[in-house]
Amino acid sequence: MGTPMPQPPCPEVLQFLATRRSASAQTLAAPGPTSDEVDVLTRLATRVPDHGKLTPWRLIVLETAPKAAFAAKLEALALERGDTKAVVKLGKLKAPPLGVAVIARPRQSDIPEWEQLLSAAAVCTNLLYGAIAMGYGANWITDWYAYDPDALAILGLEDGERVAGYIFMGTSATPPLERVRPDANSLVSRWEG
Repeated sequence: MGTPMPQPPCPEVLQFLATRRSASAQTLAAPGPTSDEVDVLTRLATRVPDHGKLTPWRLIVLETAPKAAFAAKLEALALERGDTKAVVKLGKLKAPPLGVAVIARPRQSDIPEWEQLLSAAAVCTNLLYGAIAMGYGANWITDWYAYDPDALAILGLEDGERVAGYIFMGTSATPPLERVRPDANSLVSRWEG
């Protein structure tokens, strides 16, 4: 398997998880993560459970100018359809200086597709948490351009690939606000046989 890696307790991580909050994508501005920071984030993002070691995902980095070109193509697609609501929803894509599309690409395997999709979702979570831990604002977005076949073609997806999420990053113009959280006690039960 590899070399032993001790896992000492890390109370700082617990504190981070207790207070972490996504920032509104539309409040994210420059600066965003640098190229070196993106390399670190993508490396950390891919340290996820991956049953069968299939790597059933890949990442597409959308930096400022290419992201603007992508948004322009999506806007043209929406306008061609007369869908002004879809154009407005592109604000979450346009505002942040950086985005990373996490692409789920399930493999033929004995490992169920569901587990492979969950692994892609874990990549999204690690990427989101990593950006926030670096001090950036970040948000995990799925919107029409994560599902629309023509939008997926513009992004360059292959047959069988899906967008697990867009993780948008930048500097929060305003601190994110806390939101109502579920009562964990009401959602947890203990199996007793």
